[in-house]
Amino acid sequence: MIPAPEILAEFGVSAPELVEETGLAVLWKVCRADGSPAVLKIYGSKGMRNEAGGFRFLVAAGGPAAKVYKVTASAALIEWLSGPPLGDLSRAGRDADAAAELVRVANGLHASAIPEAGYPRLEDWFTALFSLTVSAGASEEARTNIFRSQALARRLLADPQDVRPLHGDLHHSNIRLGDRGYCAFDAKGVLGERTYELANAFRHPRGALDLVREPERISFLATLWSQEFQVGRRRLLQWAAAKCALSMAWRNGGRLGNDPELHLLGALLNAAEG
Repeated sequence: MIPAPEILAEFGVSAPELVEETGLAVLWKVCRADGSPAVLKIYGSKGMRNEAGGFRFLVAAGGPAAKVYKVTASAALIEWLSGPPLGDLSRAGRDADAAAELVRVANGLHASAIPEAGYPRLEDWFTALFSLTVSAGASEEARTNIFRSQALARRLLADPQDVRPLHGDLHHSNIRLGDRGYCAFDAKGVLGERTYELANAFRHPRGALDLVREPERISFLATLWSQEFQVGRRRLLQWAAAKCALSMAWRNGGRLGNDPELHLLGALLNAAEG
């Protein structure tokens, strides 16, 4: 079923072609009045949730952020990025090239000052990790590593450094090649420590779990990204471990049993404490 005619008229677009359906929205490739392509993202009954602030971040950041043409309460019109996601470089054996491109995009997003008002705070996100419990059937290692992660996250949040608005979900699948080069999209928008911006990328790309678990790869990314993004190497690894645990808390609905990233969490914690 194509978008309602009134929605197409509201955004001044035509010729919708289905691109993707997610749990939150339906994405359509459309044609703007000037003939250029764009993405019309129409949200369902759950609304935009944490993506509302993300559009504001993309507009304010500029540079390698996907252009946002128009946003309403239930839909958004965004720049069409025709090329493959950045993760394809890693999956094709060019992980170092992907890593260099990712930090270039991150630096571009942070090149300008962005007003802080109106964004959710990073510490609010981490309440999910702090309330996470571990089921009786979980391994002792899993239990220990969750406790380690909770303590680590509390220490990081108690002493924030260089707080500013962040993309909040920057990784290989949320960067895609377009006419202007690689651009970031699907921002969440959160106010938090700048180092956190690269934390989630240690867990990516998708479909390469063996790669992301490699201690050598974790070490390489920590060295490259800390140098190029000008943040502390150990602190970057600490945020990577904390974010991995937070993602597990979100995915498991507050009670952890088994999880495919438990091995990765242990590797990140060990690297952060090494």
